[in-house]
Amino acid sequence: MLALLLTNCSSEPAQKGTSSSSQTAAKQPEYLTGRSAFQQLYISARSWAADVRPFRLQSQFTADAPTSHGQSGLWRGSFASPAKRSMKLFVWSGLTGPDTPVRGVSFSAEDTWNPSNNSTAVFDPLFLKIDSDQAYETAQKHGGEKLTKQDPKQPVFFVLDWNGQENKLIWHVVYGSSQDEAKLRVAVDATTGQFLKVEQ
Repeated sequence: MLALLLTNCSSEPAQKGTSSSSQTAAKQPEYLTGRSAFQQLYISARSWAADVRPFRLQSQFTADAPTSHGQSGLWRGSFASPAKRSMKLFVWSGLTGPDTPVRGVSFSAEDTWNPSNNSTAVFDPLFLKIDSDQAYETAQKHGGEKLTKQDPKQPVFFVLDWNGQENKLIWHVVYGSSQDEAKLRVAVDATTGQFLKVEQ
């Protein structure tokens, strides 16, 4: 009994110390590439509907994000369920702060999904073979490097969606804080990694 009490007493300070360090670590921002974030979002989406299919993945630029590594602290994934004829937005956040979504994966309410709408055309996740960091490297070779040399803090974000006309899954690497303010948009094949075009 005495040995057990001594063991319990000696372990308590260590547990408190571990808890304190884990809380400190939890406050540190976390950044993921697109594929890593997508995997977490897809798992959550599958719990909503077994037949779920993605149709868009998009990052949000934040000042401290290591965009040169294709990473972001905030990824939004849009998914549809053909059986439910509904769609739902899932968000992964590695950030903490009053203006950020709750850390981890959260989701919105269901909305109506129209399978004939080209802007919400679903794709098979198996097409996603190229990660956002690889897409960024390709985009850098086609105009991006010039912009990042001029401004090392150049905002960059990533959009992944299906192009039905070309029958391809595409990474859009966008140099700007929003689509409206983009200085450059580079399209990269998300299956092969091939440069496709500079978008207008």
